[in-house]
Amino acid sequence: MLRILLVDDDPASLELSKDYLEIFYEIEVDTACSAGEAIPKLRTGTFDAVVSDYRMPGMDGITFLKAIREKGIGTPFILFTGAGKEDVLIRALESGASFYLQKGKEPKALYAELSEHIQEAVGRKTQLNTGFYPITG
Repeated sequence: MLRILLVDDDPASLELSKDYLEIFYEIEVDTACSAGEAIPKLRTGTFDAVVSDYRMPGMDGITFLKAIREKGIGTPFILFTGAGKEDVLIRALESGASFYLQKGKEPKALYAELSEHIQEAVGRKTQLNTGFYPITG
């Protein structure tokens, strides 16, 4: 079972995301309401991926991503946000985000896509760590 850290300052969004991912996709979800709360969890816990909102007080999602990379934390990172601006997408990917996913779709489709991105990001990291890549024909 995959284990992720979900970071969002909106408690309703945290709860909805946690419920969908745990119930329908069997992904274990730990939550944090801010980047400041998330960083200590990343230092002490083992997570397969981080899924973070962009707009948060104190530290936005891209600044959070840069902060954990500077600390040597290479956990796959997905920016999951309602901020649908192209410059945010570009900055996220340039900063090392594995994926960028915009909120606002119908929940079933949105969380199916998020689950796929989580699995793909974790799969890429595993391939890089082991040196094994799938054989395709």
